[in-house]
Order: sequence, then structure tokens, then C-alpha cells
Amino acid sequence: MATPPKHDAQTIHQAIDRVASAIATRHAGTKRLLILGIANGGVEFARRLVTALKKAGLQPGTGTLDISFHRDDIGANPIPKEHAPTIIPHDVNGASVILADDVLHSGRTVKAALDELFDHGRPAAVELAVLVDRGGRLLPVAAAYTGIALVAYDDEKVRVRLDPASPELDTILTEPASAGRKSKIVNRKS
Repeated sequence: MATPPKHDAQTIHQAIDRVASAIATRHAGTKRLLILGIANGGVEFARRLVTALKKAGLQPGTGTLDISFHRDDIGANPIPKEHAPTIIPHDVNGASVILADDVLHSGRTVKAALDELFDHGRPAAVELAVLVDRGGRLLPVAAAYTGIALVAYDDEKVRVRLDPASPELDTILTEPASAGRKSKIVNRKS
């Protein structure tokens, strides 16, 4: 059974706005900015970042990265039915790319996303924006932009639900694989 939401929709929306504001500040003069949502969890997060960035006067390109064939655990996690294909709206070569994902954990998803991205060209720079950093890194990966830091234990799963049709239903849940320890929340600004 899932624990009650760790963050309500308003807190999530504020975190997205903070991440977008930090990106807008850093990339105010960037000519070729590209925001790519890592499928599937990062797609709606990327869409919301782009909406906020456009309100701030930026015009980033937006797309998705399908990492299915770059996962090191594809045998244990087959390609989901809700598969979102890689869509990159313009040339990656020389662009400043921000990868967007809902949860950063081990770093393996980011590694797979980098592999997929570099299959399409050589960007000038790549940054990572995440809604939730839950800790537990197994690879040397860090986000440049983080909305919420939430420390979860190895036997817990952090689930983010960003509802495209009803953003007031957005939630972040920590689902324990076994009863016992509770997650700790750490405040962090991007």
C-alpha cells in the first residue's frame, strides 16, 4: 500500500517553476536550447518546463528520448506498452541540451539517455533537470537543476504522477517494498 503523498500539487508546481526559473536565468542568451524529456516519466515534466520557459521569453525546442534499447536492464524491464519514441525537433550538433526526468535515482536512466542522445549527434553541452532527486546514486551523475530532494531507502520506490489533463492531481508517492522505515525529506533549491 502506498504512503500518503509526500508533496501536493501546489508544492510540485512550485518546484517545476523553480527549476524553470533557474534554467531561464542560466540560458537567457542561449541560441539553440533543446529540452528533451526522458520517456516515459520525463516527458510531461519537460513539457511543463518548456511552457514555463516560453512564459519567461525563451523559445527552446522540445522532444523526447526513448532509452529502451540503451537500458542495461532491458531483459528485466521490457519496453513498455506506453512507449514514447525519440523525437528531436532539430539538429543536436552544437545545441545546448537539457535532459528532463521525473526522478533521479541510480543514474542508469541518465546514462542510457546520454547514449541515445549521442546516437543523434554531438551537443555543445548537456545538463540534467529532475523534479525529484531521491539519492542512491550508483553512477557519477548529478542534476544541474533539482526541484525536490527526497531521501528514500533502497527498498522504496518513488512514484511521480504528473497528470497532463488535471495538474491539480499531481502527486509524489513513496511506496515501500516492505513495511518499516519512512523516507526523509530534504529541502533543496535548484
